[in-house]
Formats: sequence, C-alpha cells, structure tokens
Amino acid sequence: MAPDPVAAGTSAQGSIPRYFTWEEVAQRSGREKERWLVIDRKVYNISEFTRRHPGGSRVISHYAGQDATDPFVAFHINKGLVSKYMNSLLIGELSPEQPSFEPTKNKELTNEFRELRATVERMGLMKSNHLFFLLYLLHILLLDVAAWLILWVFGTSFVTFLLCAVLLSVVQAQAGWLQHDFGHLSVFGTSTWNHLLHHFVIGHLKGAPASWWNHMHFQHHAKPNCFRKDPDINMHPFFFALGKVLSVELGKQKKKYMPYNHQHKYFFLIGPPALLPLYFQWYIFYFVIQRKKWVDLAWMCTFYTRIFLTYVPLLGLKGFLGLFFIVRFLESNWFVWVTQMNHIPMHIDHDHNKDWVSTQLQATCNVHKSFFNDWFSGHLNFQIEHHLFPTMPRHNYHKVAPLVQSLCAKHGIEYQSKPLLSAFADIVYSLKESGQLWLDAYLHQ
Repeated sequence: MAPDPVAAGTSAQGSIPRYFTWEEVAQRSGREKERWLVIDRKVYNISEFTRRHPGGSRVISHYAGQDATDPFVAFHINKGLVSKYMNSLLIGELSPEQPSFEPTKNKELTNEFRELRATVERMGLMKSNHLFFLLYLLHILLLDVAAWLILWVFGTSFVTFLLCAVLLSVVQAQAGWLQHDFGHLSVFGTSTWNHLLHHFVIGHLKGAPASWWNHMHFQHHAKPNCFRKDPDINMHPFFFALGKVLSVELGKQKKKYMPYNHQHKYFFLIGPPALLPLYFQWYIFYFVIQRKKWVDLAWMCTFYTRIFLTYVPLLGLKGFLGLFFIVRFLESNWFVWVTQMNHIPMHIDHDHNKDWVSTQLQATCNVHKSFFNDWFSGHLNFQIEHHLFPTMPRHNYHKVAPLVQSLCAKHGIEYQSKPLLSAFADIVYSLKESGQLWLDAYLHQ
C-alpha cells in the first residue's frame, strides 16, 4: 500500500481511507481469489460481488486487476443507479501520483475517445427511434405468419414446404438480430423494458434463453478475441487454430487436436451447418436446467409449444421435425457467416490489457453499408461502432462511423471495411493461413 493514506475514499466498513497503486490492483486479478478493479480512479473489491453481478460473474471478472472505466460506461445505461450499488464495494482509490489507467493503455487515445463519447451523447445518438424497432418486429411477425399461411392455404407440397422453411429461417435470423438489440439495452431507456422484450424475442420467437445469451455475449464484448476470455473463440484449440499468435503457440507446444492445416476445408462441415442444429439447440437446455433458469425455460417452452401446435397438424410429427431441422440448418449458416466475418480474420491473442478502443479495433472490422447488408446482418456490418458503443441503437451506427474513422486516422489505427463477399472469403483465408502457421511451427519450431 502506498504510504501516507489521506482522506480520499472510504471503504464500505468505514475503515481508514486508503490509497492504492496500480501494482497493488494488478495483484488482485483473481489468481489468488481476491479481485479488484478500478472505475474513475476508485478501487472496488468485487471478490464476492462477481456471483451477484447481473451481467454474469465472468464478464466483470475479466477486468479484475485492471481499469474498467470505459467498459463500465459502455455497458450500463443507468450509471447513476448502478453506482449506488457499487458504494458497498468501494475500498479506496488510486494514489494521487498514480496515472488514471495502466501504462499499457494509450492515454491520448483514451481521453479523446471519452470526449467522442460525450459528443455522441450530446448529438442524441444513444437515443432510440422506437418506430424503427416496432416496424422491425412487425416485419418478423408478418413473415412468421406468412410461413404458416403458405402451408395452410396452398398445401404441403415440396415447393410450399421449402418456401415455408426459407421464410421461417428469415424469421429466426432476423429475430436473432432483434433480440441482440434488446439484450444490449439499446431500445428502451430503462433496463426493465429491454429485459422484458428480450425475453419475448429470444424466448418466445426463437426458443433460446436470455440468460445464456447474456452470459456468453457480454464476455465477447468485454474482451473480444482474447483467448480464455471471449467464449466466441472457444473452438480454439479443440476444433480450430485461430489467429497467428495462438496458432504458432499451439504448434510450438506440439499440440494437435485436429488437422488444422485442413481447417479451412472442414470449416464448411462443422462450422456454419452444424453450430445451431448440432450444438446450440441442445446446449441451451442443459444451460437453463443446470443453472436453474426457470423463467427462461418457461419462455422457451412457449416457443416450442406454439410451433408444435401450429405445424404438426399440417405436416405430421415427422414433417414437423424435418422442417425444424432445415430451419435451424439454414439459420445456422446465416448466423455463423455473419457473426464470424467481423472477428475471425482479425487479431486473436491473449489479453494484454489494452485500452478500450485498441481492444475493440484490433478484434473487429466492418462490412460496407447498403440496404441489403444492413438488413442481412442486422446492422452488425457496423461491428466497429457496435463494439465501441454497445448500447447505441443500431440505426445510428452510420452516423457515428465518420467520427470513429477520424479518431482512428488521427491515431494511426486501421479501420477496416470491406464488401460482404470479401468478408466471407476472409474467414476461409484466415483459417487457411493460421492452419499453415500452426503446421510450420509444429514441424519446424
């Protein structure tokens, strides 16, 4: 502890006010069970709180031993309310001679991004257009009804069956993008309404648990492409060798769980076609039962009950199961290509505690704006803006993009944007490259 602690902050127990150094904070990263983090120079002990954290224990633990000011601001829409709950966790603050964040972070970039954030808020870009999301929800519901009406009106021929499957796949994919909006609290000004509609869209329209999505997705946003912190890259190393750094590391360790030099080929078999129907579809039930998420399970049951009662009378049980598998298969291909095009080709590594902007930009890229690209990807073609401002309504991404580009240009940070098909191809190219890097290191290093 730094000498001469004078009045600066008081611990929850009312003990003598304390000052801390970054070295002391860094030692409380969770490796020895104790976890601290820093927000606006205040030091919080989150060791016991992690289990009660509404966003999940892992997402907050990923910042243990680090400054978490920018992710705190990025993830919470009612910071005043959240701050009140944090008072009991406060144990002190950084010593006056300590910088506001660690030396691994770019001070000038961080300060300018915070100014940009304030500008964005003054411009009203964090405010949602409710009509946009209402119309978006209505177009999903209309397609859902149209899929059933095709079978009911025109019969169950092969053509109508296939058309119904395609429409339902569109419904599932688009509902996936919409639940993402509610999950990020980007539609309503209060968490309550966002959570309620999130349960409805992901639970009743898609048959998946909101708690599972929160648990997985917020970790991804907190530390994108950081090994053992971003669950979206958990397929490394058991299925794929991802990124240049990790692939070489794996090769040097002489580890071979799969023939990674062929991963750009078998990706087409175990990647896009299989993720939803062969993994997510079953794991989500294990998740909610194992964690006793009964509210999520109830919402999920309304989805399966609804589609069972509406399609079994028309198709029979076997026909219904066939339809359901085809829909999940088509949705899976759509989902994987869109979600991986922004991240897999980018830098993948261990967490090196970079600043918020550098962390997000090195792990994300954009796809060019167009009406189709916006709709097809749920505006996740603006992945950079979404990662920098996760609670921003998606219809404002294109407005903030020029400001982000200017910031990146000023600080020499690459801002990548590419055509849609090029983004898809880059997934395969990057897998081929990292697979070859693994092989070279495996054989020769």
